[in-house]
Amino acid sequence: MSGYFIYYTEASIVCVIIFGIMLGRDLFSMDRQEKQIKYDHALIAFMLYFVSDALWAAVIAGIIPKNLFTVLATNFANYIFMAAITYSWLRYVMAVEQVPNRENRITKFAIQFPFIASTIALIVTYLLAPRVLLTEDLNLRPAYSAFQITVPCIYIVVVIIYTMRRARTEESLIEKKRHLFIGFFPLMVILGGLVQILLLSETPIFCFCCAILMLVFYINSMETQISTDPLTALNNRGQLLHYISQKANLHREGRTTFVVMFDINDFKAINDTYGHAEGDRALILVADSLRHVVKNHNAPMFLARYGGDEFILIAHAADEGEIEPLIGEIREQIDARCRAEATPYRLSIGAGCDALMGAEDTFQKCMQRADEKLYLDKARQKERFNQMP
Repeated sequence: MSGYFIYYTEASIVCVIIFGIMLGRDLFSMDRQEKQIKYDHALIAFMLYFVSDALWAAVIAGIIPKNLFTVLATNFANYIFMAAITYSWLRYVMAVEQVPNRENRITKFAIQFPFIASTIALIVTYLLAPRVLLTEDLNLRPAYSAFQITVPCIYIVVVIIYTMRRARTEESLIEKKRHLFIGFFPLMVILGGLVQILLLSETPIFCFCCAILMLVFYINSMETQISTDPLTALNNRGQLLHYISQKANLHREGRTTFVVMFDINDFKAINDTYGHAEGDRALILVADSLRHVVKNHNAPMFLARYGGDEFILIAHAADEGEIEPLIGEIREQIDARCRAEATPYRLSIGAGCDALMGAEDTFQKCMQRADEKLYLDKARQKERFNQMP
């Protein structure tokens, strides 16, 4: 049993170190977003669970004396931290998916209620009928396991249902995969625990499974941060270069590739008049409008912030007739968002579009042609605006 304890404890320590490295890197990050903070809460819950589970292994092995206090303390800690893991993941998913009113007091209480109710029931059961949970020689009964998995299962089911609903309504295949990956992550962790309980009870499969999956998810999250513009959450210029470097992305059978360049009109005046915070708000508003319109179109598209107040859209359309209505929708969406948010300025964009022509043409040439048309469009819009009464 001492060999089992050493092996189990070593595995837990390794996992705590791995999670500690990820947590330390996040804590020293200059720009910690809400979802990153929620993810760190899940890391802390995992670390605390591994510590308490290692102490329970010490009780089983006889390293720590097995008495009523040690049995109750270690298993109640396991119960608390297991619930905290799934609760933290639910809160993380809500941040990633931008669930409305997620910080509302009623919403928070509704999420916490299953844990509160289960904890009260567990304490009352122990006080009134302790033998329901423990045998005379202080071994755990199945009723305790039922308490331990009930709350996590509730949170996991909520996460899966919500992310599946989001994936079902999502047009983009990449976004569908993202929703499903986030939603089914805790289920994969639980499956690792079941394998340990049913097949390899003396092997810390659950510990290894958690560490591997959280590491994979962390790497995936880091890749997303590297490829995403931090202000607008659109693809950044590096991701654009990666996209166009693959010929299959530019030449699609039965479709024409159009490059559309966008630029905010009089953006410098917004910064000079209202400040850079308002300028950032304008960039986010335009990015959200672009994203909203693009998501509602079936044609494959790639959207990125090119730099400053410039955005680029690569649209693989069936014909040229799809592009002008698309640009019109984007302008209407920006105007509607400005009215809804009561911005103190008139926000509009210039747009220039050109098609990629055959194998001899290059993306750089096509983008240059689109850029030239962009500035012609901006000049026309400025002239039209000056002629308005």
